[in-house]
Amino acid sequence: MLQNDIEERVKALASYIIETGSTVRAAASKFNVSKSTVHKDIAERLEKINPALATEAKKVLMHNKEERHIRGGMATKQKYSLKKKISKIG
Repeated sequence: MLQNDIEERVKALASYIIETGSTVRAAASKFNVSKSTVHKDIAERLEKINPALATEAKKVLMHNKEERHIRGGMATKQKYSLKKKISKIG
């Protein structure tokens, strides 16, 4: 019973990541699990359940990993732009 629940979560996580291009953090939040669980589900469990799905999900995660420095830079830029606007107002 519990094993089936885990397998269903793993498949659902992989499908969600592939369909949305989601990051590990976003998928973890959506499924209410930790980032470590998402990694373990995709890297280990999914490989045993459905290797083809695992390959596709890993491609999306690698793409996100390659772009994370860009997203981080954009977040920092947005943060300081907001601070600058607030300081002009106040």
